[in-house]
Amino acid sequence: MTIRFLLVFAFSVLAFSAFAADGNTEVDVAVLKTDVARGELIAEGDLEYKPIPQIRANASIVRAITDVAGMEARRALKAGELIRTNDLKRPTLVAKGSTVTMLFEAPGMRLSAVGRALAEGAEGDTITILNPTSYRKVEAVVIKAGTVRVGTLDVHATSASSEYPSERLAARGP
Repeated sequence: MTIRFLLVFAFSVLAFSAFAADGNTEVDVAVLKTDVARGELIAEGDLEYKPIPQIRANASIVRAITDVAGMEARRALKAGELIRTNDLKRPTLVAKGSTVTMLFEAPGMRLSAVGRALAEGAEGDTITILNPTSYRKVEAVVIKAGTVRVGTLDVHATSASSEYPSERLAARGP
């Protein structure tokens, strides 16, 4: 019984010493200088570094100013409070319900049409667009504010094959 007690005691001492970090250790994290409203873009000038105890700086806390600058606030943020990664999102370039320009590009051809966004999206997001003429829904990638790219082009397939469709069909065989 005493050996068990000594082993438990020794393990407890080792575990406590492993978790008992120096309380004076601090790390710098990015915080806002002024309040930011929901949906507002955060500029680099709106931020500063603030030292906090390392024990409070978990993985969800944003540490670098460069990680926050240019992002959009998901909720209202107060000056001086810690910024979490889920408080930020990439800037919305296409709003839900807005009119967008749909682009389709292929070698020697560029088509454009107007559509209505059925979801909001940031650059690189795939969103659904309603074509008001045909009432068909198409998937498109946001490329810039108010503009989306429809369809994908397989560059390798078109460059490796002939320019003429009849030659491509003949090359396939019967």
